[in-house]
Amino acid sequence: MHTYPTQAVVLAGGQGSRLRPYTDDRPKPMVEIPGTGTPIIGHQLSWLAAEGVTDAVVSCGHLAEVLQEWLDSAVLPLRVTTVVESEPLGRGGGLKYAAARLPDPEQPWYATNGDIWTRFSLREMAAFHTERDATATLALARPRIPWGAVETDAFGHITDFIESPPSPYLINAGVYVFSPEFTTLLPDLGDHERTTFPRLARERRLAGYPLPHGAYWRAIDTAKDLTEAAKELGQ
Repeated sequence: MHTYPTQAVVLAGGQGSRLRPYTDDRPKPMVEIPGTGTPIIGHQLSWLAAEGVTDAVVSCGHLAEVLQEWLDSAVLPLRVTTVVESEPLGRGGGLKYAAARLPDPEQPWYATNGDIWTRFSLREMAAFHTERDATATLALARPRIPWGAVETDAFGHITDFIESPPSPYLINAGVYVFSPEFTTLLPDLGDHERTTFPRLARERRLAGYPLPHGAYWRAIDTAKDLTEAAKELGQ
């Protein structure tokens, strides 16, 4: 019988410089998906709640007060606490700082980057994490390449054109399941992706969960991503 995490950290401190002018007056997770009337973080919190999360800690940074104001005024489907770093701690330090505010340090937890728009079963990912006895599990996505691809035969003749094919490589999708002991392995200052993750990988304690076929995933980095997300949601 699996017990699934009920607590999560949302990393929502990004500046989103490539999303200007949308991010001139708001942090990246507060940018609205066109046609929905809801910012990215609103969609994320609804998804987390639907997956059984009852408590979320939102780590704020750039223009934190805009995000906090929205969280205070919105009707949210789960309990939300916000934290703001008084000085930049780096990605790993920021994650550790936010995790300290989770309601139960003895239980596993999810984490997600605040600038992705995704839908898949977190419970299935948590079960995958438990079955592999991992300390940390990363969701892995296969994003579409933004260019058209060309296929050729061995002789050099072009045989096909493929519009925006899936990447041959899996990437870190920015969604995680962490065991309780993971928090103690995080640096107080610095980037866990250069310290904690490589160490866990060497020890075979880091798992990768490929997003299931048909799962929706998109990183919202540019205005084009916003438009594409709105289009995909409308289908």
